[in-house]
Amino acid sequence: MRRTLIVIASALVIGVPAALAAPPAHKDKPDKKDDATTQTAGQSAQNAAQTCKTERSKLGEDAFKAKYGTNANKANAFGKCVSGASTSKKEGDDENGATESKAEQNAAKKCKAERKQLGEDAFRAKYGTNPNKANAFGKCVSKLAQAKSSS
Repeated sequence: MRRTLIVIASALVIGVPAALAAPPAHKDKPDKKDDATTQTAGQSAQNAAQTCKTERSKLGEDAFKAKYGTNANKANAFGKCVSGASTSKKEGDDENGATESKAEQNAAKKCKAERKQLGEDAFRAKYGTNPNKANAFGKCVSKLAQAKSSS
């Protein structure tokens, strides 16, 4: 018993100061999840901010606030502009990606309208390929988006 207490006490005497002396691992190194994504997002935000600054100088402060501002005093105009511009840039990072995104959005709208017009069962029968035809909407959107992007 006495020997066990001595071993535990010596471990505490040596271990606690050593643990307190070592800096935490996350303090020395910044958390880098994905440098490429972070850099691209940062560049996109900078480009959007620069675009909005340019637009604000061309339009003038009052016209810019009238165009983008949404609150009572239109003071949030710059933030709304940057938010809208950075969202547009993320969707359209490359020219083909922007075209596909718009084609998919239009295809989804057309498929929703067609599903409403035909009825759920007829729509599933027309586009569904799996046993319960539950993939009909996805197949419809895919078919229309591919047709639109190849045109």
